[in-house]
Amino acid sequence: MPRDARQTRRRILDAAYREFRRKGFVRVNVDEIAAASRVTKRTLYSHFRSKDELLAAALEAQIELAAAAKQALTSQTSGSTPEQIVESLFAALHRWSGKTRWSGSGFTRVAMELADLPGHPARALARRHKGMMVSSLAEKFANVGIKSALERAREIWMLAEGAIVMVLIQGDASYATTAAEAAKRLVLRDVVKQPRLRRTPPTQSSTPR
Repeated sequence: MPRDARQTRRRILDAAYREFRRKGFVRVNVDEIAAASRVTKRTLYSHFRSKDELLAAALEAQIELAAAAKQALTSQTSGSTPEQIVESLFAALHRWSGKTRWSGSGFTRVAMELADLPGHPARALARRHKGMMVSSLAEKFANVGIKSALERAREIWMLAEGAIVMVLIQGDASYATTAAEAAKRLVLRDVVKQPRLRRTPPTQSSTPR
């Protein structure tokens, strides 16, 4: 694919994801996405055969971006404690939810909107994305000595998703802080305790002092 065509495709994908997140899959039409991409509808259809295909491709592109961000974050938190990992996760959620016109998780919204279409490719991509995030969190937990790392990661990701929904409904970012405190209690109870070295008592000298 020529460089100009790749750039046009990327511009369409970025604009489509923004529009799908802001308005939802059903409410957005192809004309609006084409206008946001600064291309004609004919050009858009030369890259994507349907709105469904465009949605799947837009989510796939976002998964690639998330994977790159995950690698960078993993390298930054390799020596973290369980509390720091949890604090980092929910602090990022707090910052993210404070953005202007924040509309929650695009993957979650799409999965909910297409709940009656279990075979839709966008649903499969949403599952893949959420699974990747849980696995990444479990890997971090295992590296810092959390027992049942995958189970704890699943529980804490549920707290994160719940916080996202409540912040979106209530407009109150403090739900991220509340979820963080609950998450820290979960990980602290499962930290593997390192055995303490037994100190050998000093040998008593047989010579009187």
